[in-house]
Amino acid sequence: MLSQWIVQSITKAAQSLIENGGDNDSGLIVKIEMPASLEHGDYSSNIAMQLAKSLKKPPVHIAELIKAKLSQQENKNSLLSRIEIVPPGFLNLFINWEEWAQRDFGLPEYSNDKVVIEHTSINPNKSAHIGHLRNSCIGDTLVRMLRRVGYNVEIHNYIDDLGNQLADTVVGLLNIPLSGEYERFGDYCWDLYATTNKEYAVNSVLVNKRVEVLHALEDGVSNVSWMGMVAAERIVREHVQDMSEFGIQYDLLVWESSIVREGFWSSTFQLLQQTSLFYQETEGKLAGCWVLKPSSEGKVRDNLPQEGSEQAIEKVLVRSNGILTYTAKDIAYHLWKYGLLAKDFSYQPFSDNLWTTRSNGIAKSFGHADLVINVIDYRQEYPQAMVKQALQALGYAKEAEKLHHVSYGVVSLSPAAAVELGIDISDGKSSYAMSGRQGIGIKVSELTELMENVIQNKRSDPSGLSSREIAIAAIRYYLLRFNLQTEVVFDLRQATEISGNTGVYLLYTYARATSVLNKVENKIIGTAHGTAVKIASLEPAERALLRHISIWLDTLYHAVQDLTPNTLCTYAHQLATLFNNFYSTCPILKAEGEVQHFRVWLTAKVKETLGDALQVLGLPTPERM
Repeated sequence: MLSQWIVQSITKAAQSLIENGGDNDSGLIVKIEMPASLEHGDYSSNIAMQLAKSLKKPPVHIAELIKAKLSQQENKNSLLSRIEIVPPGFLNLFINWEEWAQRDFGLPEYSNDKVVIEHTSINPNKSAHIGHLRNSCIGDTLVRMLRRVGYNVEIHNYIDDLGNQLADTVVGLLNIPLSGEYERFGDYCWDLYATTNKEYAVNSVLVNKRVEVLHALEDGVSNVSWMGMVAAERIVREHVQDMSEFGIQYDLLVWESSIVREGFWSSTFQLLQQTSLFYQETEGKLAGCWVLKPSSEGKVRDNLPQEGSEQAIEKVLVRSNGILTYTAKDIAYHLWKYGLLAKDFSYQPFSDNLWTTRSNGIAKSFGHADLVINVIDYRQEYPQAMVKQALQALGYAKEAEKLHHVSYGVVSLSPAAAVELGIDISDGKSSYAMSGRQGIGIKVSELTELMENVIQNKRSDPSGLSSREIAIAAIRYYLLRFNLQTEVVFDLRQATEISGNTGVYLLYTYARATSVLNKVENKIIGTAHGTAVKIASLEPAERALLRHISIWLDTLYHAVQDLTPNTLCTYAHQLATLFNNFYSTCPILKAEGEVQHFRVWLTAKVKETLGDALQVLGLPTPERM
């Protein structure tokens, strides 16, 4: 990476000065930034100010010495065309872009660590909605990011087939008559689940049946448990189909019932009993419950809710009636993810290239992760913290440290989107939260069709990428581009705008670059790395575009380090904007000689870089729109 090369060069120069007369500073950290104004260079550093105390010299003088050292390091084909010093001691570095074009700056080498990413993990009780889709898009993009930089990634989809939500659907199937025309079973269960929850409010007998169904699902031997299994599997197949249309795939479905019935929780329970933080309450409202006591030390403690809060009950792992909480099964699951339990699942094929945990299956190599990433919304912070707490309590501090919760904000509906669904917006809210229990929300399948119709109605030329493909790309990008912690207020019209920060804008930009290149001879484009390109004086639009192309790998690297897919959206949108500005201000096909050659080459670099970014984001790279 270019920035890494610059940091290493400055670090080497600074360390040389320290060794020749400064106080030893083993904690030297060189930071650089890309100035907003092109006049201030392509990169800038304040290292001279950092060293002033150690070297006991004015920062400007130190900057001069570093400049001299950098000049000594480089040969006549230097990557630095010039270095300027600005009071009180800033180093402004200007890149020799012709030299840069001939070098191959790759990503740092990553170890072949195995990463298990768990995402989607929808309750198998009804159709998936747009909130679930945000989870899946984030998780899938993290997979693509990590694989792009060289990690070995395994993708899990955890199926909670023993939870309250599936129990509610089964209670409805057994006790509530509901008729109507539905294309899919999950859509039928969407309405049934909402109807069941409304009935609970007036029918206490039905509430008791939920507890009976939960026990039956966990036991796994009755007709009720078979009904739950059949319903869950049918719905999961629909979930997988929905996500597949968005390019989202999985390696393994892990069923919660497998964890319980095949002894993973039993093994975990025995391990936890050996710790002082896991015990059975003997009095109070939690009498008879097995609980995991929050630690009074460590970082995890800061994430835990206060005693008496609604979430504090999550520390209960086994309720007094013997029913396991979600957190209990999740702890067992994570011990298996790291290969810390002396047992394994057996596996059966579920669909093409997708396996599922099942009894009487075959042996496969899953799990044994070096790093675990869970994509779960911010409301699950406490349960995730308790899983980490359990790993620490069991002595697995290294594994706890390498367990990452990628938290994100929920998705709600804009007033306009709510009206599309027939939701009453007379209360004037700025957004409308979705609620499965109330049957309020927008299903993934419905959203795709709605968006496809919006796209189709806007198009004057239906050739090129299909309206459905554009719709899916628009939805996916819209759900990715916001900061992870931001609540996404989904608006159909905004997501499909041709200009602005939208997926459609990026696709049009890529198609525009492709169109330009299709109009010139191959010999003009030059080689992939531009070894034949000559770069003389640069127009501001050309230089701004070059600078941005040069930081693609830096951006990808830091996005992987921070687990922030939205960073790549910001980069791609800026690249598209800079290219379109370049396209409008710098004639490409009408230019002549080396100027034309350079601009065509620059367009090819945009296509290559934007194409890489689009693929990592899970978006298509259309030849034409």
